[in-house]
Amino acid sequence: MRMTGNTIFITGGGSGIGRGLAEAFHRLGNQVIISGRRQARLRETLEANPGMAAIELDISDPASIQAASAQLLRDYPDLNVLINNAGIMLLDHAEGPVDDEIALSTVTTNLLGPVRMTSALIEHLKAQKDAVIVNVSSVLGFVPMAATAVYSATKAAVHSYTLSQRYLLREHGVQLVELAPPWVRTELLNSTEEERAIPLEQFISEAMKQFEQGLDEILVSPAEAMRANPGPNEHAWVNQFNDMVAAGPALG
Repeated sequence: MRMTGNTIFITGGGSGIGRGLAEAFHRLGNQVIISGRRQARLRETLEANPGMAAIELDISDPASIQAASAQLLRDYPDLNVLINNAGIMLLDHAEGPVDDEIALSTVTTNLLGPVRMTSALIEHLKAQKDAVIVNVSSVLGFVPMAATAVYSATKAAVHSYTLSQRYLLREHGVQLVELAPPWVRTELLNSTEEERAIPLEQFISEAMKQFEQGLDEILVSPAEAMRANPGPNEHAWVNQFNDMVAAGPALG
């Protein structure tokens, strides 16, 4: 993708990876519009980045998606980049009865959210020059974290959906990028000081280099090795990874 001159909409742009990407693209001279439910976080991000814009969005609500999309297309007709970043990550304890509210909210936010958001904007994007859709999945889509089994499953689904979208849009000039982060120091699972996770600044820096290279799949170390794991013998690494998680500080 080109690195400047874009009009970029980022869901979940008020914190974590979403804010990091928003600020990185903003510094390069792009028009960046962030969204989210937490107005205080959006205001804080805008105050720190003059010229950035924000739209209120509840990615779990189809009506909110439609309203935000209409506002976007009205106020930012040059929109050509959508980054589906918003997501939630909750412990779901799949070794017993899974709380239905947790399961439903996770699937609605992490999977249906990007499906619905893309659907609302896809015809507009197909008509734009240099259009890009970025779906943020996770290495947990390839090597699941058992403590967040539903979250991991939604990220595997986002990976699969991205492959289908990339195939279907190949003749329409829309680039489909999958960004599959490793464990990054963000608020997800209270990981801001997690020593097993990589610093957010390091992740954003490396990811931006790969965006500049025009890659369809962005993998910041140690994501590459985990991405390569699925196969006939994949459960050995799944066990090893989850043993490492279980041996460390409690999650959440």
